[in-house]
Amino acid sequence: MKNLFSARAKALNADAINATIERALARAGLTTDVGPMRHVTETIRRALAAGRTSDSHSAAAAAAAAAVDVDVDVNVARGRRRNPASSEQALKPGSFETHQFSNAAGSRAYKVYSPKAASATPRAMVVMLHGCTQTADDFAAGTQMNRLADTHDFLVLYPEQAAQANASKCWNWFQPQDQLRDDGEPSLIAGIAREVADKHGADPQRIFVAGLSAGAAMAVVLGETYPELFAGVGAHSGLPYGSAHDIPSALLAMKGGRSGIGGLRNFVHMAVSQGRSATQAVPTIVFHGDRDHTVQQSNSNLIVQQARDAYGAEPGQDALHVGTRFGVAEGGRRFSREIHTDALGQARIESWTLHGGGHAWSGGHASGSYTDGAGPDASAEMVRFFLDLVPAGSA
Repeated sequence: MKNLFSARAKALNADAINATIERALARAGLTTDVGPMRHVTETIRRALAAGRTSDSHSAAAAAAAAAVDVDVDVNVARGRRRNPASSEQALKPGSFETHQFSNAAGSRAYKVYSPKAASATPRAMVVMLHGCTQTADDFAAGTQMNRLADTHDFLVLYPEQAAQANASKCWNWFQPQDQLRDDGEPSLIAGIAREVADKHGADPQRIFVAGLSAGAAMAVVLGETYPELFAGVGAHSGLPYGSAHDIPSALLAMKGGRSGIGGLRNFVHMAVSQGRSATQAVPTIVFHGDRDHTVQQSNSNLIVQQARDAYGAEPGQDALHVGTRFGVAEGGRRFSREIHTDALGQARIESWTLHGGGHAWSGGHASGSYTDGAGPDASAEMVRFFLDLVPAGSA
């Protein structure tokens, strides 16, 4: 066999290789000046510098090792995280089963993910509501929520919208009958959640609901209509409760049609006049890109305002304290995080603004649709927010 690193090989052109790598990173939209990529490129430069003072064999080997690190860390920097699951988890995944649920409002399929390992205590459960055109499998792949379920030992439930109910498979958050308790799609999703919780022995005080776009709007509806069932709401690129009553008003709301002078007052007046004002103080975490042209970010501002108003209307509640933090995700996305805490320091509302982000799940995996790998990881942050909540009635 020929020696691939023979002495007759051409001399290593470190400057040319370094320039090529930097051009490739630039085309990928990655900076080499700050963040994780700075450390990667420094490693490569050191490896290539070895070529100037040692033999080509050593330099080439070092550069090859650095190239592996580049491949891995580029994925991390862009939000495509390395699979943290252990080899044991990879060999023994949890179960992901499909079922059907029916009640007076109709019938819907759903999938439920249960971690493989036995649990010593009742598990929490996160209900995940996909966006338009998506499926349960698609949403599971994009959000990677099942991976987090293995890590943190909780159940994940994915109700699936039927094409017969909406041609685009959107949850009908804008229909009056689908904004009420014990009616329409809220009754179906709540019924599914109860069925799965009973079957799997889930902790009834730790059932949460989250969604994307139309799924986020429906998650907000569920928090309002079933506050005793859902202990927390996660809304990514969604809309506030009662913001529409038909398709035209839904399209207007999505485009921020309530914004402008007196926009919030007009929205509240409209919602109250239609009997659709939010009153339930359910802990809520919100994500929204400020470049989302499908559902304008003003909608998430209204979700936060509704949550604050509902909390403030509860007897004996002190005003929430608001603090803002700024950061940059591993994938380079800048974000601001507004945290609303109660007198005990418990976060009741979180609002994440993704600067430059569009209509996509933040930190999602490319195997699913409508994902933005630049981060931050909305799935991980929602799970952290949910699991940190103190159950109602706890000391």
